[in-house]
Amino acid sequence: MNAQTVRRGSGAGSRPRKAPARASKSIARTLPVNQKSASRVAGWAFGLFVVALALVAIIALDVPAKAGRAAGTAMGDAGFEVDGYQIVGLKRMQRKKVDAVVTAELCRAAAAAGKDDCKPPQALVDADQMREQLMGYGWVKDARVSRRLPDMLVIDIVERTPAALWQNKQQLSLVDADGVVLDRVPVDRMPDLPLLVGAGANRRADQLNRIMAKVPTLKPQLASATWIGNRRWDVAFQTGETVALPEGEKAATDALVKFAKMDRSAGLLGRDIKRFDLRIPGKMIVRLPRAPGETITETQEVPS
Repeated sequence: MNAQTVRRGSGAGSRPRKAPARASKSIARTLPVNQKSASRVAGWAFGLFVVALALVAIIALDVPAKAGRAAGTAMGDAGFEVDGYQIVGLKRMQRKKVDAVVTAELCRAAAAAGKDDCKPPQALVDADQMREQLMGYGWVKDARVSRRLPDMLVIDIVERTPAALWQNKQQLSLVDADGVVLDRVPVDRMPDLPLLVGAGANRRADQLNRIMAKVPTLKPQLASATWIGNRRWDVAFQTGETVALPEGEKAATDALVKFAKMDRSAGLLGRDIKRFDLRIPGKMIVRLPRAPGETITETQEVPS
């Protein structure tokens, strides 16, 4: 008997393996996206790249500004250009200061439109910039710039109200109730207002106003107030007396209220007394005038 060699898996009935096909399917399943999705993503990325290039080109060529100027010029050609302006609310501030701000902006806007007559298209006038410059003046509490078609600007000014004079380093200035410096004042044109004296006195004007508001009988007689040592007030009245107040707003207010009551009952002001010192709680130190050659008597203590 002849021997036969039998090979496993090589018989006539065995089927060939399809391992490569199964492997390709398993690999395909492990891919994050298919070919169609990948192409779509690549298309979007290319589109965004093109848009970015276009934006860079627009900015580099100053297209928005040129388009804005072109639109403004077109409005001017249609008759909407500034031919004049109106200032409202001006009472004490010098008009020439407002005129200077408005004129400078009108000429700038006209030059941007290629014109040299300071009559720019209304759309090119920078109202915000004009308002910011006006707010730099002490007199101006608020300002509004508006366009009135077809050819006008309206500048509405809200002025601060002067409340006192401030003397510092031999210079006089007007200040409002918040201590904002409004303008310099010549000595020969001093208005009839209380005088604040000393460095930083203007920034304490609101404190002094609150103190004086508690003594309505004394407030109209106030002539000046000196801020001493950056810590307290000496107040002087029109009758010539000076009252030294203690430190601190509450202590100063309480002392002056008590002094006002004594003045109503005993008539302290107008009796040629030089100074009332209220700095020590419960005491009032009085400095009396002296005749020429008289021995100086500095103070007398009076219970308060």
